[in-house]
Amino acid sequence: MLRVLGRGQTTVCDGTTRREVLRVGGLSLFGSMTLPRLLRAKEQDPARVARAQSIILVNLFGGPSHIDMFDMKPDAPAEIRGEYKPIPTSLPGLHICEHMPRLAKWMHKGTLIRSVTHGYNSHNPYALLTGFTEGNDRENYYAKRTDHPGIAAVCQYLGLGPRDLPCSVFLPALPGYSQGLRRAGPYGGYLGRQYDPLFTDCAPKFDREFDQNKSFYEANAPQGEPRLPTVDALPDLTIDRFRSRTRMLDEVDRQLAGFERSREFATLDHFQSKAIELLTSSRARHAFDLASEPEEVRKLYGKSLFGTSLLVARKLVEAGVTFVGMTTESRGSGHRDTHEKNFSLMKDFNLPNLDEISAGLLEDLEQRGLLETTLVVIMGEMGRAPRVNPKAGRDHWPQCGFALFFGAGVKEGFIHGSSDRIGAHVADHPVTPGDLIATMYHLLGVDSQMSVLDLTGRPIPIAHGGMPITEILA
Repeated sequence: MLRVLGRGQTTVCDGTTRREVLRVGGLSLFGSMTLPRLLRAKEQDPARVARAQSIILVNLFGGPSHIDMFDMKPDAPAEIRGEYKPIPTSLPGLHICEHMPRLAKWMHKGTLIRSVTHGYNSHNPYALLTGFTEGNDRENYYAKRTDHPGIAAVCQYLGLGPRDLPCSVFLPALPGYSQGLRRAGPYGGYLGRQYDPLFTDCAPKFDREFDQNKSFYEANAPQGEPRLPTVDALPDLTIDRFRSRTRMLDEVDRQLAGFERSREFATLDHFQSKAIELLTSSRARHAFDLASEPEEVRKLYGKSLFGTSLLVARKLVEAGVTFVGMTTESRGSGHRDTHEKNFSLMKDFNLPNLDEISAGLLEDLEQRGLLETTLVVIMGEMGRAPRVNPKAGRDHWPQCGFALFFGAGVKEGFIHGSSDRIGAHVADHPVTPGDLIATMYHLLGVDSQMSVLDLTGRPIPIAHGGMPITEILA
């Protein structure tokens, strides 16, 4: 007996039963009636057709310090400017932190936004992945059925991406995994669990043993690779239930009428497709086979967990995956929540690691001709406070931050917005998380102003009032 956990909803959003959906056009459980959704979502203006086939979003978890990275204030007082020196970049007039020399050589190829601002003071990637900024930190520690869906889930809802691979993947694990949390942001929310992305898992290794609580602000580099989850990790599925695609379809067809009446029917196609993707897709297995990559390519990304994750991300978009998220969260270093020892932690790991993995990704994508069709976004959930605190740290500061865009559809060598003289507040061209999300939708060819229905039937805009940032579009 095949058993798949689900919710009580047995109709799609327009009231049609799932069995009727399956009957229309000979659709099987390996598809869903997403073409009308996609046609409605695709923008009709030829000037705004899809420029990006895929997105790689690098979430610098914890809140990266804009003042110490891409918006330095060398003329500010010492308690503001910090310890680092700016260096020139390939974009004339732009200087960034001295500890990112490789990335400095790429700045003529991307757009730097220095005016990201909002009021959502939280490490949850909820605002970053949905565009919604009216939540609160404690409420969004754990993902809920009533949450707004993340951009990756909406892409899957619209049927973007290949049929034999997940539409969206998050690396190296789900946000919050190292803290025992399931942070809100990437999930399907009120669209349903069937639109959750695929999450890999990981088991990072370190050069030495340490106490994470005592070494939270120390540079302990996580190494290792993201791994495909086992089928048993998927809810209520075992490998013997998916011995072959034919046997699976025969069983589903035989029991279709019973499933239609079941409260568990609503997410059948989600878990079925997840298991079959992992078991039968050679492209999925190949994307996680880093041993097949030449040594010179491996060296571009380095050995850190985040470098290997971005190498997998490149292989996934090369295979056709629409959205790949990579979060710099792990036991050890990677987080940007630098309330203490901001400068030593960033200098000893965070900045050199970001420099290595981002420049490696951009070089690899360009060499393969993928940068023209892949949008790379580098950002965090907030910036850091302008004033250095007594523990040599910087505290939370959502009032001002940055975002970096490279690749498909964005201007090259462009700076959008600015902050005041100490990097505390946006001086011009403010950008919200909703604007960033709307821009990503726009570049994927999706109408950023479309709505989806929440659990009460209310239409909710997918970008929550955000608008594409037309100034940065090529």
